[in-house]
Amino acid sequence: MNGYNLPNAQAVFIYDDLDELSLAVAQRIAAAAAQAITARGIFHLVLAGGETPRRCYEKLRSLAIDWTHVQLYIGDERCLPKGDAQRNDSMIRATLLEHIFIPQDNVHFIPSELGALAAAATYAAMLEQVATLDMVLLGMGEDGHTASLFPGNPATESTALAVPVFNSPKPPPERVSFGMDTLSKSRQKLFLVAGAGKRNALEQMSRGVLLPAARVKNAEWHIDRAALPPA
Repeated sequence: MNGYNLPNAQAVFIYDDLDELSLAVAQRIAAAAAQAITARGIFHLVLAGGETPRRCYEKLRSLAIDWTHVQLYIGDERCLPKGDAQRNDSMIRATLLEHIFIPQDNVHFIPSELGALAAAATYAAMLEQVATLDMVLLGMGEDGHTASLFPGNPATESTALAVPVFNSPKPPPERVSFGMDTLSKSRQKLFLVAGAGKRNALEQMSRGVLLPAARVKNAEWHIDRAALPPA
């Protein structure tokens, strides 16, 4: 653990590079899965899109996890046609799902091809049936957004389980995201943050600025040294 302070952080871990970070988080996921399956017979895991988690999924697929007892979800999705290469679920399928055995019924991705409103309502209805999410993986954008909850966007203030997002500052403009409360209520929240492009947002949050990522409560932050602001 490092002495680096972030609002609402439960713990902050610093790694030399993205490869070290990715392996550590993958091992953390595998251990949490084993513990949850032993205790409750099931592990509810929410995956993140974006470039930083990609390396983690490549590491994760080689670890010993009983995927038949894992239920997978996704923290946000872009409103694009099903199968579009820019969708988060396309990346997750290519880097993880195509390399493991997991029953299709265990995979619960957002039907964002329906449009933001319909997809958010459909996903929220499904999430109502889940008692508690065990672990949520999260990335952070250069502006401090997480999932598709952007600074100043009304969706970031919503208390819904899943929220429609309009006028995203990054394309496409329509998205669907877990609500902020849904993220915070998960048993464990893990941020994966890497690269110099994240320095400004981390610097702001270290000064107490509550960018959306900093509003997720009791999260673990896993950060590579390239993302840390200069001392």
